[in-house]
Amino acid sequence: MSKPRKDFSDQLKWNVKDLYSSDEEFLKESNNLEKDLEKYLDFKGHILDTSTTLYEFLKFNTSLDKRLEKIFIYAHIQNDQDTTNTYYQSMYGSVAKLHEKYVAATSFIVPEILKKEYKVIENYILENPKLKEYERTLKETFKFKKYTLSDAEEKIISNFVGPFRTPDEVYSVLTDADMKFGKIKNEKGIYEELTEKNYHEFMESSKRNVRKQAFTKLLETYGHFKNTYATLLMSEVKNNNKMASVRGYKSALNASLYPDEIPEEIYTNLIQTVKQNIKPLSKFWKLKKEALGVKTLHIYDTYAPITKEIKHKYTKSDAENLLMDALSVLGSTYITDLKKAFHEGWIDFPPNDGKRNGAYCTACYSVHPYVLLSFDGSFNSVSTLAHELGHAMHYYYACKNQSFQDYAYSIFVAEVASQVNQILLSKYLISKTKDVEEKKYLIDDLIQDFKSTIYRQTMFAEFEKLIHEKDSEGIILTHEELCSLYYKLNKEYYGKNITIDDDIKYEWERIPHFYMNFYVYQYATAYAAAIKIAMDILNHKENAQENYLKFLSLGCTKNPIESLKVAGVDMSKKEPIEEAFHYFSELVNDLESLYKN
Repeated sequence: MSKPRKDFSDQLKWNVKDLYSSDEEFLKESNNLEKDLEKYLDFKGHILDTSTTLYEFLKFNTSLDKRLEKIFIYAHIQNDQDTTNTYYQSMYGSVAKLHEKYVAATSFIVPEILKKEYKVIENYILENPKLKEYERTLKETFKFKKYTLSDAEEKIISNFVGPFRTPDEVYSVLTDADMKFGKIKNEKGIYEELTEKNYHEFMESSKRNVRKQAFTKLLETYGHFKNTYATLLMSEVKNNNKMASVRGYKSALNASLYPDEIPEEIYTNLIQTVKQNIKPLSKFWKLKKEALGVKTLHIYDTYAPITKEIKHKYTKSDAENLLMDALSVLGSTYITDLKKAFHEGWIDFPPNDGKRNGAYCTACYSVHPYVLLSFDGSFNSVSTLAHELGHAMHYYYACKNQSFQDYAYSIFVAEVASQVNQILLSKYLISKTKDVEEKKYLIDDLIQDFKSTIYRQTMFAEFEKLIHEKDSEGIILTHEELCSLYYKLNKEYYGKNITIDDDIKYEWERIPHFYMNFYVYQYATAYAAAIKIAMDILNHKENAQENYLKFLSLGCTKNPIESLKVAGVDMSKKEPIEEAFHYFSELVNDLESLYKN
């Protein structure tokens, strides 16, 4: 049973006072910032009058952005630590409205700057060396010149920011609040409410009838709403395609990849390479079928553990000590900095009532990163903590080494550091344990991560690519079209030695990432990069550790492809993806050897 937040020690909670000493101070700053939005009018029409004016504007804009980030983080984490608290719900809502006002107030900036040629900016930088710190930001702005519309048109588009979020917002309300899946019998034979939150727990049950019940009940329920979900997803796809067309991009995919200078070949190469490497997964399915003792392996069997879960329970202190040991290969500087997360209020551990589901890390340049999770002492909790602290350290080093405008690294590299940490943790435990069953569990856990991140996310990426192409071709995305395509892709990506159950055709309805505009492929590319980095470090490749820490410090001063090259990974080539499959095959072979012996 979970407990109210007040029943947990403050030592387990993050320190929100590092942001603001009180809610009153937060509210005062919010009101001040809202008033300061009016100061943008002082610059409108004059940003590029002189090099001094440009510098003063950029300094003002950066200061305001920094303040807005701090305001947002405070409301965001206060709301998430207990979502039943209506006061913080209201606070978070007010910040969302403040952000909308900010977007409207700043909509003139980019069109106004882009009325000039970049040569003017270059001359201003020569004239006023203080502008040098904003050079990257200005170059980035001009990168979008050919896709930026007139002042009036940009103003109109800014007013549609809210309405364009409607498919995602409706999806969230429908899925998180309105969907009811009924009850199923748990492992003890007691009827229990099935939810999206506990679905994965049921799917990991050692009892097959529990897994099958959960799988069937959840997906059949989604199936009852197939027309509604098809309408929502079709609206999202149309929004993406229409906006890309209005701005002049050749496709929604092109519009999504362009900001980070990601060649479209990286997306397509990922899909091709994964589909050429289904055999190792088929081998794993055969091994899993034998380990579970079933004649036919179904999709609802894929998350079932092949051996007993690690029963050891970790305290906060245990988790800290374990992570310090497992991540020591990253060097003494990294470990010293990592300890700050545990002792300076970066982490929120309590699994209290009302806490937001899942885990995340968010950064505040003015303070430090914040990590949220519901820590229950299990190995999975420790692994999740390792993951989120990977994000935290990436943010920490980027903030420490870069200016505010240059610290926010690309989403393309966002999952690299988190996955490096998880791989290093698992590899450390595998190397230390003498318990064969524990070793099986840990290797199986790594295999599951690979399967979920490389195979599954790439399947999602292809689904997303294909539905946008179909809409562009005038094909109506009915539920029949979506279900048929999704079922076909499951057959292709899961390969032999597994039965693809009919109900899987409804699973696309429960994937929130399809409302995030070509986001998912980056999970797969980042994981492949993380495997390369982690194995180079473990194998003591020359300068691997030092280069990785340099990578963590780059922020967005290089584009993501060039950033990863600093860490020794060239994602413009197929090799990192292909090497990832060698790693995966070795894991499957290691697991097979443990069963044979």
